[in-house]
Amino acid sequence: MAADAGRPLRADAQRNRDKILAAAVRVFTEQGLEAHFDRIAKEAGVGTGTLYRNFPTKEALIEAAYRNEVARLCDSVPTLLESLPPYEALRAWTRRFIDYATAKMGMADAMRAVLAAGTDPYTDSRRMIQDALTSLMDACTAAGVIRTDISSSDMFAALAGIALTSAGPGRRDQAERLLDLNLDGLRLGRPRGE
Repeated sequence: MAADAGRPLRADAQRNRDKILAAAVRVFTEQGLEAHFDRIAKEAGVGTGTLYRNFPTKEALIEAAYRNEVARLCDSVPTLLESLPPYEALRAWTRRFIDYATAKMGMADAMRAVLAAGTDPYTDSRRMIQDALTSLMDACTAAGVIRTDISSSDMFAALAGIALTSAGPGRRDQAERLLDLNLDGLRLGRPRGE
């Protein structure tokens, strides 16, 4: 993330920012709008002043934490495709999508506060996620391992449905089973378990 004048942050400042954003997701997911900056700073291992310098308002922190989660999800695609066969990369990414969706749902009250303040943290997020999923599915199609009659929009709708019904504390096993069922139906050839 860039500093005010478009200059990159120092490495230590970037590490602090990353720790703050990760802690914010955890704390807002657990406590919603009741989350305090002091707790977030403590979980991040930084001073409250450092947190306020980076994020002067709760809404700014919530929006940045959400946008960071979207970026992490989408930015993982090239690494997954470099390190895994396309189908396994898609499979791994769907698990990350459920992690993202669980965090997003946990932050729902906090996100509503950001929207009420007049900022739309969802700007571009759907397109970014759709593009990431399209890249994965295109790689799978090129490798000849998935059906070509299912679009990335169809797959996104299926993932969103799984997230709505199964994401959350204590429901991860169900989400995993539904993801496997969905991916097995997309795959050409034998199902993953055979």
